[in-house]
Amino acid sequence: QVQLVESGGGLVQPGGSLRLSCAASGSIFSINTMGWYRQAPGKQRELVAEISSSGRTNYADSAKGRFTISRDSAKNTVYLQMNSLKFEDTAVYYCKVIGWSIYWGQGTQVTVSS
Repeated sequence: QVQLVESGGGLVQPGGSLRLSCAASGSIFSINTMGWYRQAPGKQRELVAEISSSGRTNYADSAKGRFTISRDSAKNTVYLQMNSLKFEDTAVYYCKVIGWSIYWGQGTQVTVSS
C-alpha cells in the first residue's frame, strides 16, 4: 500500500502561482510514475502532468509552458509548480502514483479567482 498526502492548494488570483506537493509513504519501493490530475465541477478527471522514475515528463497541452512537474526521490515527493494560473485551472487536483497498483491522493482544491 502507498499513502499519499497532498498540500499546497488554495485561492490565487489570475496570473498567480501555486506549488502543490504530494508525499508518498508505505510501499514506496514499488513506485514508478507519479503525476497530477485535476477535476473541475461537471467535468471528467484529466491528466495535468506526470513524471516517471527516470524523470521523463508528460504534460497536458493546457499545462505546457506554465506548469512544471518535478520529483524528489529521496523525499518520495512529487511537486507541481503552477505559474500564470487562469480561471480555467480551478479544480480539485489529485496526486496519482503508479506502483504495484494505482493510488490516489485525497485531492486539494485550487481556486483561481479575482
